[in-house]
Amino acid sequence: MSENHYIYCLESVPDITAVHKNPIVPALETLALQYGITNVYTTCDSIESFEESISTLLYEDRHFKDYSIIYLVFEGRSNELKIDNYYYSFEEIAEFFEGKLKGKIVHFANTLQLDLEEETFQYFLDVTGAKAISGYANQIPILSTVLDNFYFSLSEETDDVVELTQSLFEKKYTLCKSMGFTVYH
Repeated sequence: MSENHYIYCLESVPDITAVHKNPIVPALETLALQYGITNVYTTCDSIESFEESISTLLYEDRHFKDYSIIYLVFEGRSNELKIDNYYYSFEEIAEFFEGKLKGKIVHFANTLQLDLEEETFQYFLDVTGAKAISGYANQIPILSTVLDNFYFSLSEETDDVVELTQSLFEKKYTLCKSMGFTVYH
């Protein structure tokens, strides 16, 4: 069993000043209560607030080294994240994290269909230093939080991405296949 890690969740919302009901916060609370995994949740509604959130995470959060997963809840399309009705490529997003994600997994909720070309995911991994990118290739009508939480709990048991993925598929094969769970490493 590895040491406990933290999860940092950043969600794109239409307006950070408005109260909005979403299933992410209850899912993160369940993650903390059921699996004992500490997590931090924040939102962004523009590229400026995205950049501010990432900057705070990278340069001001004293627990940054303890984060094993950066959990991004964004809409978008295969190679682009949607922030404030604009699309930003994975290459552009990689620049925000340049060299700062060594040993971390960047995981996307299924609000974004993850279907990356090798050149794109390799660039992201090379620029950020992340050990993997994970998410879902298939669009389905339910939010991925149930599988996400199980995946996060398994990440507490192993730091090896291949073992982690194999364990996830062994335990939740049907759900992984139907959602198109994907890992790039």
